Formats: sequence, structure tokens, C-alpha cells
Amino acid sequence: MTQSHKPVWFITGCSTGFGRELAIHTLSLGYPTVVTARNPDKIADIVAGHEDHALVLALDVTRQDQVEAALKAADDRFGGIDVLVNNAGVGYFGSFEESALDAVQRMFDINVWGLTAMTRAALPVMRRQRSGTIVNISSIGGITTFPALSFYHATKFAVEALSESLSQEVEPLGIKVLIVEPGPFRTDWAGRSADEAPQTIADYADTAHKRQNASRENSGRQPGDPVRAVQAIVKAVEAENPPLRLVLGNPAMDNAYKKIALLQRDFNAWEEVSRGADFPEGQ
Repeated sequence: MTQSHKPVWFITGCSTGFGRELAIHTLSLGYPTVVTARNPDKIADIVAGHEDHALVLALDVTRQDQVEAALKAADDRFGGIDVLVNNAGVGYFGSFEESALDAVQRMFDINVWGLTAMTRAALPVMRRQRSGTIVNISSIGGITTFPALSFYHATKFAVEALSESLSQEVEPLGIKVLIVEPGPFRTDWAGRSADEAPQTIADYADTAHKRQNASRENSGRQPGDPVRAVQAIVKAVEAENPPLRLVLGNPAMDNAYKKIALLQRDFNAWEEVSRGADFPEGQ
């Protein structure tokens, strides 16, 4: 990317949260930005005053026809895509046993298969360019886990695995992958963006229900600042040597280090047993 070239950003899920703040930020930098949401009326204000370098599109990432049409429209308008941000996503609260599987399926359709569809549609453009960055918004919940979020964690663990393997496949083609892992931020994630299990089983009162209630009650008071977060994302994308993973916020960093310590503890304690599972050398 030359200094005179302004990177083209394509962002999903711009009606609220990180997607909205990121679109505001990239447009303020003068970057050509594709701003998308299922309802374009909710993002019209974002592009006001930036119409010369913005493209607003209706996009439901679970609809393959809209995914393909949006990527084509972006390529036609700006002549390529430098940064794809897979931000569209939803949450879900409920113990493993209580969760409604139709709602869980919908979450997988958005968080995993929607991200997959967007990435697969963007890759031919980036391969043609021999450059580009795919930014997948995961979560600290893609590294560690909490009660009431088993299926949400499952979607984010899937995003982590897909992204890590993808990065190994596309790096020789000049394409980079950035996994963003926020902790608690003042977005709608714990509010309207997260459904919850329709049934309640009393045995989970001290685990899943306690965690769910705490998350709901803390919504709007989380320590994470979305504006600072999107600035960090842009900084990482534009770094000469960007990380594969970008953890955001103090709670996320603390929990990431706790997970590392937990893994190290179990690996060390059971190393002899683990290594003993192979055939003896020479057999």
C-alpha cells in the first residue's frame, strides 16, 4: 500500500457498537469506507458529510445474495477492498441445558457462517490485489469462558480457529488476518444484542443465572471505551508487523493471562501422562 493510497475499509454491523464507531473513525480519516447494516436507515447519519468516500449498503450477512452483491458493489465503487471487518454478531445468555437451540443456530449463522461468507467473498478480491487485511471481531470469550455463555463462546472459539488457520493459508498471498478480542465494552452486546434462554432451571441460579444477571446489570457501565478500541484496531491494521491477536481492555488482558496460567498448570501437572500416550520410541 503506497502512501498516496487510502485504504478501503468494508465494515459489517455498523448500526451500533464497534462497527458504528469504527466507520465513524475511518471516515474521519478520509478512508473510503463501505458502511453496512441490515437497515441502512440506521447508518445514514454516519456518512453525512462524507458522501464522497462512503458507500452505504443494506447487508444481512446470513444472506449469500446480499453478501455477494455488497462485495461486488464495493469493488465496483472503490476498485478493491483493503480491510474487511467482520463485526456483525450477536450474543446469547443461558446455561448449556437451558438454551433454545433455534436461537443458538441463529447465533452461529451470524457469528460464524456470516463471517465465513463475507470472508470467502472478499478473498478473491484480496488475492487479485495480493494484499489486504481480514479483521475478525472475536471476544475474550474466544480465549476463556464464563457460565451462561457456553454457546456464545462456541461461536467465538470457532472464529478463533478459522482465523488462525486462515492466516497461515493467506499470509504467502500478501493477506493478513487480525483477531480482535475485546473484554467488556460500553456497547449493546449485553443489552439488546443478546437474547436469553426462555426457560429457567433453579439448579443454575449460582452459576449461569448469577453471571447473566451481573452482565445485564453492568451494561452501560463497562470499563471499555469503544472509541479507544477502534483507534487501537486501526493502529494494529496499519502496523508494519501487526499481531495475529489484539486483546482489548484490562479485564480481557487479565483473563487472557489467567487462561495461559491455567493451561500451563494442567500441561505441567500431566506432562508425564500426556507424553506417555505414544508408542515407546523405536516401536
